[in-house]
Amino acid sequence: MRVYVPLTLSGLAAAHRSGELGVGPLLAYAVTPALREWYVSDDIEELEYAALNRAAQASLRLLAGHPETPRRRVVVAVDVPDRNAAVDPDLGLDQSALGEVRIAGPVPLSKAAAVHVDAADAVEDVAAAAAALGAADLGDDDAQFTVDGAEDHDLMWFGVQEIPQLLG
Repeated sequence: MRVYVPLTLSGLAAAHRSGELGVGPLLAYAVTPALREWYVSDDIEELEYAALNRAAQASLRLLAGHPETPRRRVVVAVDVPDRNAAVDPDLGLDQSALGEVRIAGPVPLSKAAAVHVDAADAVEDVAAAAAALGAADLGDDDAQFTVDGAEDHDLMWFGVQEIPQLLG
């Protein structure tokens, strides 16, 4: 199963140093039955793109909680055995948890298929979105508009071998 693990550049640097994304359980996003139902598509590429975007939103939340971290969203695409990615049945169709899975056990960075990162021209919008996230969560429409502005930027694709250049 392809899963999308939300990180920050600092989290990616730690994963690069240790050789693993974490010991688990890790939060990730994947094409789950609830995501399929919500997105209403059978096109696997569209569904995976939706899961990637859910992970990008989670990366933005990580940035909001760590103001010292560079303002670029990071998502690592990893292939894991299906049995290692579990959906929380209690969340059902909870809009905030669509596509969410928990990965048990350690996830070696060597299993990563790609890294998705914001381009430099997205930094200003991502910084504004991270700063506005709390107000958006409380229902502020202007703040939500700012948060949505980060989603106007597609994450760029990088091979795993390019991680040192991303961090440099």
